Amino acid sequence: MKCLILGGGGFLGSHLSEALLAKNHLVRIFDRPNLSRFKPIQTHQNIEWVEGDFANREDVIRAVFECDVIYHLISTTLPHSSNINPIYDIETNLIGTLYLLEAALKNNAKKIIFVSSGGTVYGNPKQTPINELHPTEPICSYGIGKLAIEKYLHLFHLLHGLEYCILRFANPFGPRQRILTAQGAIATFAAKAIRNEVIEVWGDGSVVRDYFYISDAVAALTKALSYQGEQRIFNIGSGVGKSINDVLSAIDSLFEKPIKRAYLPARSFDVPVSILDISKALELLHWKPQATFSDGLSQTLHWLRNNN
Repeated sequence: MKCLILGGGGFLGSHLSEALLAKNHLVRIFDRPNLSRFKPIQTHQNIEWVEGDFANREDVIRAVFECDVIYHLISTTLPHSSNINPIYDIETNLIGTLYLLEAALKNNAKKIIFVSSGGTVYGNPKQTPINELHPTEPICSYGIGKLAIEKYLHLFHLLHGLEYCILRFANPFGPRQRILTAQGAIATFAAKAIRNEVIEVWGDGSVVRDYFYISDAVAALTKALSYQGEQRIFNIGSGVGKSINDVLSAIDSLFEKPIKRAYLPARSFDVPVSILDISKALELLHWKPQATFSDGLSQTLHWLRNNN
């Protein structure tokens, strides 16, 4: 099939591109101009690069043209920045998604696979692990935007029969994660440790998150390609929680000397605990995480040491 990956030049998208190319799919990557490209996929014969602005209707129409499946990985904001300017968050994420849905219908696209946020759409958990039926009460604009996109996917399915699958990701980590954009705590912490810099922690380090390795994230995305069941929303993570202090201790153990830490005041939008119940994905998507946290961390550190 011809697969469009919106945001395909980034951390998650580049790994997904490799996996789809390995399965002999044609891949079109849509991303912003002047983005540094991962070299092994940059000139692959089955890959096409399209540059543009996700908030521009004509750019989105051009990207979607003649594609069978669309992977929606784009997000122009992060949880910690989205509350600063919610209007920008909506203008650049939600409006672009509506352009995408409109273009997908006109091009008879078979399916849209959307990466949502298992860490923000639920808000403060009433119980853990959090399953897909848990109330959705986001406490940041980022989570509200992700949830709104989920609702529009469902609406377009009801109105027009557009097929979709939503993967609510926990916290993926691994090689190629961008450390300058604070995209992921593990990559950011590990890069600072390598440079012997102080790692800044918001709060006392007790915040718990569900971390899972990039290869497992990609496996879930490729499973969703052929999935045809009625359940359309899946939590994807490790199903195990680790506190920030746990992560720092794991990084610490891989260095010869203790890493430097500085604890700062807690942030209001950080929910104290987020651990996902992944039983639906195990049962219906036939997916389960394979990589251990320690192996994933070791591979991430190895890549950072050789690429930064």
